[in-house]
Order: sequence, then C-alpha cells, then structure tokens
Amino acid sequence: MNNYMLSIDTKEKPEKKAIRFITNTRYPKILMLILTIILAYMIFSNPVVSNYINNLKIGGYLGMFIAGIFFTFGFTTAFSTGYFLTLTPENIYLAAVIGGAGALIGDLFIFKFVRLNFMDEFRRLKNTNAMKKAARIFESRFLRKFRTYLMYAIAGIIIASPLPDEAGVIMLAGLTKIDARVLAPISFIFNSLGILFLVWL
Repeated sequence: MNNYMLSIDTKEKPEKKAIRFITNTRYPKILMLILTIILAYMIFSNPVVSNYINNLKIGGYLGMFIAGIFFTFGFTTAFSTGYFLTLTPENIYLAAVIGGAGALIGDLFIFKFVRLNFMDEFRRLKNTNAMKKAARIFESRFLRKFRTYLMYAIAGIIIASPLPDEAGVIMLAGLTKIDARVLAPISFIFNSLGILFLVWL
C-alpha cells in the first residue's frame, strides 16, 4: 500500500511535464509564442466571447487603444489580433487609427525601454547556416542603398502583420541607424494598416 502511494506521489504531473518540455527546448520563447496563438484562437473562436466583445457598451475605443498597445508585444499579439478580428466597429478607419496610436506607444516602449524579449533567440537563429547563407545571397544581389530600403519595407510588413513587433523593431534598431522620430511614423502607419485589415475582415 505504501509503495503504491509513493508511486502516485512521485509521478510527474502533466503540467510540470509540459513546463519542463518547453524550458528544455532550444527555442522556448518561440514555442511559447506558438502556444499563445493556439490559445488565442481557441478563446476568440468561441461565439460567447465574440458576442461579449461586441456587446460592450462602454470603453470601446479605450479597448481598441489598449488592444493596439498589446498588438506590439510578442506574447500578447495573438490575443490582440483575436480581439480586432472579432470586433465589428461602426467606423473601421477610426478603430484602425486608435489601435495604431496604441501600437505606436507599444513600439516606442519596446524601442526605448524594454530589453527585447526575442533578441537572444534571433541572434541564435542569425548564426544558423540557413540564415548565414540567406544573408550572403541578400548582400551579393542587392545594392547597399536598396538593401536599406528593403530592410525598412520588410520591417514595416512585420510591424503591420500579427507577428510580434519585436522582430521588426530589432531589424530597425539593430541593423539600421533609425531613431524614435523616424520609427514613430513607420510604426503608426504600418500598425494602423495592419489593424485596419484585421477589423475589415
């Protein structure tokens, strides 16, 4: 009997096993990002959640602004995306501008004050053979000035997309000499366009 009880106590719980699996992987933050996307999909695909969001009588624009802020951060991007996809505002352009203003605040916060969450893993990815080969092809086929414009375009697309803005901001902050005054309009325009696309769907 005692041996049976001991075997139950020493058996690892599923949640602990899941945590250990995540922490032991080579890219734990990227795996966590994928899990947040799955969780956000499960939450916002629920009709009850959709009805609740669209029946809110107060704080609608404030909610858009806050969702815009969270649209920029890696582990909250999926939930913000789900919110904007679920939302049916009366004026989609106003919603995009308000959300874009919130996203601008988030990007400036990332750019100036936050130690970028994904920097270590992006550096690790940068040192892989595939990324090194891609960098050599990129540098050999494009002129230096064109590479800069292309970098801005790629970063802008990342910022506009539901991907974490950290990636786009890392590209601009780490690979160019951009400052906050240049980042601000890029962030606002591309985030507003991205949010406009989400609420339009």
